[in-house]
Amino acid sequence: MSKSTEKAVFGLSGAGLGLDELIRHGARQVIQQAIEAELAELMERFANVKILHGQRAVVRNGYLPEREVLTAAGPVPVKVPKVRDRSGSGVKFNSAIVPPYVRKSPRVSAALPWLYLKGISTGDMGEALSVLLGDDAKGLSANVVSRLKAQWADEHVAWSRRDMSESHYVYWWVDGIHTGLRSENSAGQCLLVVIGVRPDGSKERVAIGDGYRETKASWLELLLDLKKRGLQGGPRLAIGDGAMGFWAALEEVFPATRGQRCWFHKMGNVLNALPKSQQARAKADMQSIWMAATRAEAHAAFDRFVSIYAAKYPKATETLKKDRESLLAFYEFPAEHWQHLRTTNAIESTFATVRHRTTRTRNCVSRPTFLGLAFKLIEEAEKTWRRINGPEKIKLLLEGIAFKDGEPVQDDRPVQQKFAA
Repeated sequence: MSKSTEKAVFGLSGAGLGLDELIRHGARQVIQQAIEAELAELMERFANVKILHGQRAVVRNGYLPEREVLTAAGPVPVKVPKVRDRSGSGVKFNSAIVPPYVRKSPRVSAALPWLYLKGISTGDMGEALSVLLGDDAKGLSANVVSRLKAQWADEHVAWSRRDMSESHYVYWWVDGIHTGLRSENSAGQCLLVVIGVRPDGSKERVAIGDGYRETKASWLELLLDLKKRGLQGGPRLAIGDGAMGFWAALEEVFPATRGQRCWFHKMGNVLNALPKSQQARAKADMQSIWMAATRAEAHAAFDRFVSIYAAKYPKATETLKKDRESLLAFYEFPAEHWQHLRTTNAIESTFATVRHRTTRTRNCVSRPTFLGLAFKLIEEAEKTWRRINGPEKIKLLLEGIAFKDGEPVQDDRPVQQKFAA
């Protein structure tokens, strides 16, 4: 390759750079261009979504800190863009090429669950990893991968039998994840995932099980198992989709736990009942409900939405109205926690690329493999989780202090006023 060709391919002079460095620079350009193309697709998808003042709701917002991805050309630094959702509905950019849970460290354990859940069968795993990891992946035969999967399944079983008597949770995010993977026993198999917030504000895995189409029986089995292993009580609030059998099971096992319906799921259900021409406006109108500063203002915005859409689109308004109170439960918890409590984003973001994959595994997977893969995926994701905002407010909740419109109150007076009197 001549120097002029090197300039054309890699966009640099080549002075002082060896062939390896040039190849890594070229790989960096290709990866970065592919990531930018992913971002452009996301931006195009939300181009017509506006906030109240007519500005675009989803805009670029810089980059995450640069990190390295191990490739066949060696470690390549990449910068993954960020987006800002000014509507507050939780839109995020997650690159399928460089997912957040494939880490800088060249550990095969971090990449394998992602590749498998993305639709790569056991027979193709070695080839796929060779592209990602180069020579480091040559020893990964189908038998090696099978042994790794068995190890993950055993780790999940051991984790699922751990003692829960010292575990306490303030909040739970709950969801049923339909990955598209086919189980040996059922085409309706889904993951049942519970992520919790501990009294110090940190997040951790609570349960990873499986069930048939998120039925009450499946969730009941999972919750009873937690109780059997020593969990003394449920959280103060559980956040999840309204369609799950989880709520009936929760009422039976931990009846003191309150329920908060996920606004992300609810908005999607409502918008699906509206024509596309009305969706942007309706989305903004719904956002004015959960962005209201007080419960009273939220109810007023709720009533406005119903009055605007009920006559022409009764299905949409009924979908929203049926969960009115549980959609606004977060107002009785600290305002610092609201952004965490309105959606199941803690789970959604972990499984984003799995939910939106376009290929399927050609082979059915066993139940232990199914759960072991999910266990390893969430284990990697957990290492990046941060504490919720305002963790010091959890102490007030645990002391029995009530909250109204996000502020602590006692005897119908704000706590700070009472103490000052």
